[in-house]
Amino acid sequence: MKSSTLLTFVFAGLLLSASYSHALGASTESNRLEAPVKLNEIELKRLTDRLEEIKSMPLKSLTRKERRELRHEVKTIERALKANSNGVYLSVGAVIIIALLLILIL
Repeated sequence: MKSSTLLTFVFAGLLLSASYSHALGASTESNRLEAPVKLNEIELKRLTDRLEEIKSMPLKSLTRKERRELRHEVKTIERALKANSNGVYLSVGAVIIIALLLILIL
């Protein structure tokens, strides 16, 4: 029984330390200043259409500066779309740890 309790604490510690270390990751000034804004469906459609338009562009014909600007625009759009999503995402490791914890508890 002691080994299963110890194992539970080890997994919980690993889970908490992984999420804590991810939260301490480097954040740039622009990431901290942008507040998440809820987008309506028309704006979402416009952003996804713009992403498709950028992806269909022939990037070889653009200059380096233009490609950099497009890359920045794509990242900004993807951040806005990600901030607008309402889903909860779990990594495979988190699912395995949760399953192991449930098996140990039950």
